[in-house]
Amino acid sequence: MSPRFGVSLSLHSPAEQWALVRRIEALGFDGVFTGDHVSFYLPMYESLTLLASYASVTTRLQIGTAVYLLALRHPTIVAKITSTLDALSGGRLVLGVGVGGENPKEFEASGVLHRERGARVDEGIEVLRTLWRDAPATFKGRFTSFEGVSLDPKPVQPGGPPIWIGGRSDAALARAGRLGQGWVSYVVTPDRYRQSLEKIRAAAGAAGRSLDGFARAHLAFITVGRDYESAREAWVSRLSQRYNLDFGPLAGRYGVIGTPAQCAETLAKFVEAGCEYFILSPIGDPAADGPQIETIAAEILPRFRGPA
Repeated sequence: MSPRFGVSLSLHSPAEQWALVRRIEALGFDGVFTGDHVSFYLPMYESLTLLASYASVTTRLQIGTAVYLLALRHPTIVAKITSTLDALSGGRLVLGVGVGGENPKEFEASGVLHRERGARVDEGIEVLRTLWRDAPATFKGRFTSFEGVSLDPKPVQPGGPPIWIGGRSDAALARAGRLGQGWVSYVVTPDRYRQSLEKIRAAAGAAGRSLDGFARAHLAFITVGRDYESAREAWVSRLSQRYNLDFGPLAGRYGVIGTPAQCAETLAKFVEAGCEYFILSPIGDPAADGPQIETIAAEILPRFRGPA
């Protein structure tokens, strides 16, 4: 089966953002995703608000988070927002969640202890599913408890949107196997991707879960250019600014960089490792997002799907 392809965009003005999303749908991509932070090194829109705007200008695309920092919000409120978003989008929402942690200040600002983020995500996932499913719902946990509460309307998707677990640590992989309906990796090699899927399978087996229908995704930082060196320079410059650390030593191992053929060759290695869904994040000057997306659609996607 051919892999699916989504796109994650940089920040643009509202009109530009929506024009790009409409174009992504017209070009035949499968989804549009957004990252999530309350406070970060670069400006970012709030993720679920942004996805709501995407839902209003598209009809087919999946809309998703890759990934949402669930620990920073009260899960009951998140359940209400995501139920609404799934209903308004006609059942197109994918909720990718992760623990985050690279910017402790946003945890401080949100009144959440940094060391509790993993436990809050684990419990928050159960809260979401309980409220999406039950009417009335009852839950008793470490951080959240309620009795006889119903959030309506329910999501369009039975049981609620699929929850994909983001991360690459052993704790994240175990969480994906125990609780996830999918996994989103980032900054890993194809070999590590393959090994991580084995750990997820082991965790699922230990929990008595089947991985039938489990989504295997990868958030890929991609820069398509006329040659490898110019693409690498843009990739390193932008990501070093975004994450406030030097990405130069990481480019050769983790970047999807170069000509369309070179980028496709890297993506093919992930397909061989088990990846079924790429979330492509074009890296470079935000003004180049559009041209990069056009090039990806014209020169990379057909290598995996065949001619239109």
